[in-house]
Amino acid sequence: MLIVNSIMASLHHLAAFALTACLIYEFVAFQQALSVNEARRIQRIDGWYGISSGTLLVAGLLRVFFFEKGANFYAANPLFWVKMGLFVIVGLMSIYPTIRFIKWGDRLKTGTAIEVPDEEYKRIRLVLNLELVGIALILFVAPAMARAIGMN
Repeated sequence: MLIVNSIMASLHHLAAFALTACLIYEFVAFQQALSVNEARRIQRIDGWYGISSGTLLVAGLLRVFFFEKGANFYAANPLFWVKMGLFVIVGLMSIYPTIRFIKWGDRLKTGTAIEVPDEEYKRIRLVLNLELVGIALILFVAPAMARAIGMN
């Protein structure tokens, strides 16, 4: 059973690193003026962001219910709920940029570069910043949660 626990932990961590890498790429690559190739790359990376997020969630829930310390430990751990709340908030925030990136599709099919309007650019940039803050907070909460800090 230890090897399966280890594999599940590795899958969970790989998905977390992939999600973080995708978000950092989007943050760095997103500009107001984007070439067709760069806009398509952001769309692909955003797709991988979603895949890694889903993988992270599934692997994490499998760890909660079938591996590691058991569901009772996590249910009673307030930092687990903080971590899950932050994950949900980051996930909900990510919807706006994803929808905007998807809407580029028609222009990209015609080979038209993307010019993001000022207000939309500022909103997406703000959301990407907030998502990164959320991920950083999760990274601070996760090890404390795993060590039962804050539990009676």
